[in-house]
Amino acid sequence: MNFNSFAFHPQINAGISAAGYTSPTPIQLNTIPPILEGRDVMGLAQTGTGKTAAFVLPILQHLLKGPRGKLRVLILSPTRELAEQTHVSIKTLGRQTGLRSLTIYGGVSTQNQIKGLRAGTEIAVACPGRLLDLMNQKIANLDAVEILVLDEADRMFDMGFIADLRFILRKLPKPERRQSFLFSATLSFRVMELTWEFMNNPVQITITPHAPCRLYWTGMRAVVW
Repeated sequence: MNFNSFAFHPQINAGISAAGYTSPTPIQLNTIPPILEGRDVMGLAQTGTGKTAAFVLPILQHLLKGPRGKLRVLILSPTRELAEQTHVSIKTLGRQTGLRSLTIYGGVSTQNQIKGLRAGTEIAVACPGRLLDLMNQKIANLDAVEILVLDEADRMFDMGFIADLRFILRKLPKPERRQSFLFSATLSFRVMELTWEFMNNPVQITITPHAPCRLYWTGMRAVVW
């Protein structure tokens, strides 16, 4: 199976070719279809299995339909290094789409971050602390966000971002008015608690060394599919 089976826009296919991708990895193969269907998705797989492209590709497909010039996608990352890696992936895969991506994290000047937000970037890849600072300054507005991604969610919990995450999530449109994805290498009970709050009946894809497993969550119950 190759990426042509997903029927991505030719501009996105050009980015896939530029990245040197040929066949989708298991996490991509199992998460991209429900994301394209508009479902909320939890993707659990080890580092290095292609989780970033699993959400970036369908996000780009979604953004090609709709307005430009406003923040429509928020990707929350635990570290500046991961934020930059995701940003680079977006730039590579979306190189022909004209969509704009911006990184937001501490330890650097806010000048370019503020400039990018005011210019109407469509995608922000942010660490919670700096994003919260810009929100408190009334610079970052999340009212138009259509897609939320929590990347490496367990790491964000381990780094003490839970209070910041909850504040940010409360400023987003309601779960039924946006699409949400959570990607992580592990799934703790703390993450599951947050998932019940901010996701809308997500599909859970767990990639094990043996085979993928798909779950549908309804409230606090999981049904194997």
